[in-house]
Amino acid sequence: MQAIFAQHALLGSDWCQDVRVSLEGPCIGAIEVKTTPRPGDEQVDTLLPALANLHSHSFQRAIAGMTETRAAGRDSFWTWREMMYRFVTHLTPEHYEAIAALVFLEMQEAGYASVGEFHYVHHQPDGTPYDAVSELSQRVFAAAAQTGIGLTHLPVLYSYGGAQRAELGAGQKRFGNDVGAYLELVADARQASRALPADTRVGIAPHSLRATCPGGLAELLAGREAQPIHIHIAEQIKEVEDIRLWLGETPVAWLLQNAPVDDTWCLIHATHMTEAETIDLARSGAVAGLCPITEANLGDGPFNGPAYVQSGGRFGIGSDSNVCISLTEELRALEYSQRLRDHSRNVMVSGEGSVGANLYLSAATGGAQALGRDSGEIRTGKLADLVAIDRTDPALLALSDEQLLDGLCFAAKDRVVTDLWSAGRHQVRAGRHIARDAILTNYKTTIARLVEMI
Repeated sequence: MQAIFAQHALLGSDWCQDVRVSLEGPCIGAIEVKTTPRPGDEQVDTLLPALANLHSHSFQRAIAGMTETRAAGRDSFWTWREMMYRFVTHLTPEHYEAIAALVFLEMQEAGYASVGEFHYVHHQPDGTPYDAVSELSQRVFAAAAQTGIGLTHLPVLYSYGGAQRAELGAGQKRFGNDVGAYLELVADARQASRALPADTRVGIAPHSLRATCPGGLAELLAGREAQPIHIHIAEQIKEVEDIRLWLGETPVAWLLQNAPVDDTWCLIHATHMTEAETIDLARSGAVAGLCPITEANLGDGPFNGPAYVQSGGRFGIGSDSNVCISLTEELRALEYSQRLRDHSRNVMVSGEGSVGANLYLSAATGGAQALGRDSGEIRTGKLADLVAIDRTDPALLALSDEQLLDGLCFAAKDRVVTDLWSAGRHQVRAGRHIARDAILTNYKTTIARLVEMI
C-alpha cells in the first residue's frame, strides 16, 4: 500500500503535524496524525488537497504569445477569436494530442490534479467528421493517459455562429453539430473513455447561449445523465447584449429561469452580471468557473466577487486559453482584479479571515464539484488528489501555518510544488513530471512542424 508521510498537512481547515496518509488505489484509505514514517513512505514537507483546473481549451496553448501585437483599430476578444480560428484550421489529430499532453503536464507541475477539458474542436477543417466521430476527444484521452491527470472531458455542443441561430462561420466548421450528431459524439467518447482510469468523467457542455438555441438546449437536457454540465456564460458585454435582444433576458438571468441549474452545473466566466443575478447564481448551488488570467488577457473584465462570496457562492479556477498555466498566479489574479476595481484590499473572503485560505480551499471544493470528482479535501474515502509543497522555499519560510496559504497565493511561485498525485497516481516528483522528457521532446518536434504550416 502506498503511503505519504507529511511533516505538515491540512486536514479540513486544521493544520496537523506528522501525518501519514495511506492510499488504497485512487482513494485515501487512512489518515494517522502525530505518527512516524515507515519504510517505503513518500516523505514530503507540506501536504494539501490539490485543486482541479475546471476549464481548459488545451489546443490554445500553442498560440500563447502569437496574439499580443496590436493591429489597426481596437483589439478585443472578438478580434482575438478570429486569429484563433485561423490557427485551428491547421491542427491535425497528432498536433492536438501533443499539445494536450504538454498542457496537462504543465498543469500537474503547477499543482492541478485534474482538468475539465472544454473540447469543441471535433471535425476536420472543412467540417467533415472523422471516421471515428470522437477522434479528437480520443487524442485528449491519449494525452490524459500519458500524463495521468484526472480528466473530466466536456465535449461541446456548438450549433450556431452567434445569437439568433446565425450560421456557422468558416472558422467554426470544425466545431459544428446539431443535437443528434452531438449526442452520437458524446456516446462514442464515453465508450472510448472506458480505457482510462475509473476517475475519468465525460460530461456535456452546451458552448454558450449564442452557440445553441432554446430548443436545442431543452432537447439536450431532456436526455441528460447525471454528469457535469458546463456552459460559457456572460463573458463579453456584446454577448450579454446580443442575448438580451434575442431572448429578452441577459444570459445568466435567462439560464436560471429556463434551465434546471443546480450543483451539477458550472457557469464559465459569468463576468457581466447584475447584483441580483450574482446572488441568484450563488443561491443556485452551481459553480462559477473563473479564469482570471485569460479573462484579463482577453479583456473580459472582472468577476463580481464581493456579492458572490457574501452570498455563499461556490467557485473554482481554470486556465482556459492556457496562455499562462500557473495555479498561484490564477488565484492571485482573481483577488487582485477585485482590488483594482474596488480600490480595496482582502476582498475575496466573507467577513474576517485569511484571503489565501478562502481562495485556495473554496477553489479546491468548487473545482472538485464542477468536475464531478469526490475530492477537494484530505479525508478518508476521498480521491487522492494531493499536492505537496516546500514551505522552506524563501517565499514561505517565515510564515506560520495560518499564513501559509496567504503566502502560497500571493508570494509563491509554482516552483514550491514538489509532488502531485492525481487519484493516487504519483505523477510529479521533485518538481518534475515523470513523463516530462518524452512529452516535451514530442511537443517540440510537433510544434516545429506546425509552425511551418502556419
